[in-house]
Amino acid sequence: MKLSLSCLLIAVLSSGTVALQGADPLPNVVLIMADDLGYGDVQPLNPESRVPTPAFNRLAAEGITFSDAHTPSAVCTPTRYGLLTGRYCWRTALKRGVLNGYGLPLIEKDRETLGSLMRRAGYRTAVVGKWHLGLGLPGSTQEGFDFSKRLSHYPGTVGFDQSFVIPASLDFPPYVYFRDGLATTPVTVEQVAVGFPAFTRKGPRAADFNLQTCLDRLADEAVAVVESIKDSGKPTFLYFPLTAPHKPVLPNEKYADSTELGPYADFLRQVDATIGRVLDAIDREGLINETLIIVTSDNGSFMNRIEAGKIDHADDEAVQGYRVEHHAANGPWRGTKADIWEAGHRVPLFVRLPNGKYAGTRKSEVVGLIDVMATLAEIVDTKLPESAGEDSVSFAPLLRGQAFNRPPLICHSSGGMFAVRHGQWKLIAGNGSGGRQAPRGKPFAEPWMLIDLEQDPGEIKNVADKQTEVFSRMKTALIGIKGND
Repeated sequence: MKLSLSCLLIAVLSSGTVALQGADPLPNVVLIMADDLGYGDVQPLNPESRVPTPAFNRLAAEGITFSDAHTPSAVCTPTRYGLLTGRYCWRTALKRGVLNGYGLPLIEKDRETLGSLMRRAGYRTAVVGKWHLGLGLPGSTQEGFDFSKRLSHYPGTVGFDQSFVIPASLDFPPYVYFRDGLATTPVTVEQVAVGFPAFTRKGPRAADFNLQTCLDRLADEAVAVVESIKDSGKPTFLYFPLTAPHKPVLPNEKYADSTELGPYADFLRQVDATIGRVLDAIDREGLINETLIIVTSDNGSFMNRIEAGKIDHADDEAVQGYRVEHHAANGPWRGTKADIWEAGHRVPLFVRLPNGKYAGTRKSEVVGLIDVMATLAEIVDTKLPESAGEDSVSFAPLLRGQAFNRPPLICHSSGGMFAVRHGQWKLIAGNGSGGRQAPRGKPFAEPWMLIDLEQDPGEIKNVADKQTEVFSRMKTALIGIKGND
């Protein structure tokens, strides 16, 4: 009898304790995505960090650490679209930047998402956290919203059985919780604008919404989903996009002033503890060996690298950056969030397999968050429609200890700059960062920059003139993937 791929994968991932009887034994899947967490913000990727990250250390010890993982974009909304659909966001109407809290729905009604994919595979699907993909908020402007009405578009309309979300980043109004398309209260007050580090824009805030305790509230909801798995009668897919350490940098009272490195470092401790709460809940429910856990970030950190001798965030919390002796939020990589440089889109990625298979291993192969859809589809043995996940490539072979060489991968900056990555090579189709770091440059303006990341991880040397064959091949790959979009 021919076993399905999901049975075979479970057999490989497990220690032999899962019986292959009757229906396929599908693992629970918990996908956690931090918001603006940099490569160097976690100790497994930055051993010199002075900020304790015990939950990430546990993930590295019990799972697989990916050192060359990339978001499809260097900012929030397009990465979330790419993660959930397996399709590059620049193929939509959103060619640069992000949505605000009142943005129109970005995911097309008939498009396959991770929610609908996992539902088709027999899963109960849930999302808790920051949505930032547009909601069907009643009205076309922020004035005169009636929060007593059900949303016309929310996670429940694109594949999620249950949802508890906020509209966008925690610095964008409206500051409202929506449970299954309904605001938890229609009563709002006016939130005033606040400067960094507690950066917040002016706008309506629900009476039950506290900016400082929002992350804790979301963690409570995520833990409740985990605690309900055994009674659900189905395997569970939980997508938990955090709101932190994105601005406003507002650690709760337990973690405020817990480091000597300012609120950002304190907030990192809370982010780690939040992930730890979910891991502990999975453990407590006896589900750790039946659950696939993926933890990552939507883009790099917004914290700048401050020159030696200058005042930084550890000296003055109003400064948005660190000297390297205090903290390297983006590790050794050039740039910051929003940039096409590595710091913009090279992010932490940890995968803990059921039964801790391949615990403590490290993978240096190039992978993308755009690939999560195809990877999960393979794991749960559910075929994607031809019109779905068209940019997604399964890295499930890496989870089986097999070889994997991803075809060229596209990364995108906040300003619309493209880069294509294949193996050691990276081609930037423009003449600057495409984001925040000077020079910003312009998309497709010359000279394009070809970088050998093995020899030049700091992205300083343009070797396009010396590696003409590689340059031509990478340019052809980029044009072929991008097409007319």
